[in-house]
Amino acid sequence: MEYQSSLSSPLGFLIIRSDGRSINGISFSETDLQTQISCEVLEVCKDQLEGYFSGKTIAFDLLLQLEGTEFQQKVWAELLKIPYGETITYMELAVRLGDPKAVRAVGTANGRNPLAIVIPCHRVIGAGNKLTGYAGGIWRKKILLELEMKHNPTKRTLF
Repeated sequence: MEYQSSLSSPLGFLIIRSDGRSINGISFSETDLQTQISCEVLEVCKDQLEGYFSGKTIAFDLLLQLEGTEFQQKVWAELLKIPYGETITYMELAVRLGDPKAVRAVGTANGRNPLAIVIPCHRVIGAGNKLTGYAGGIWRKKILLELEMKHNPTKRTLF
């Protein structure tokens, strides 16, 4: 069975999906869901997301189910290693994956991240610390990075 619920956030509504055991989707929406079928996993995720927005949660503890190519899976796994309040460039991410020439492919995989916020693709920025590319919109990326700086002031300037 598929479960779905929404959470009102500073970024609009977050639509969260689950198979009942793991989280398999978090996306942004301008409107709330008409039909919500919740489960314990979704409620735990919503609690952790609320904690993230309030600055109390800096790491998520959720079982994730990701569907994507082998390369996308590698990119998403590497994104999970970027610490809260820190950023890296697309080039740095490609280098971490062992192929500096894969910058465009890394950007594409980043943009297909099925779990916004929890898999922190917002922490990847362009060369020269420029805010570039975010499936949820640059304004959301900026808010997320500012939120993390606010709750983690010991880190360097993000952008």
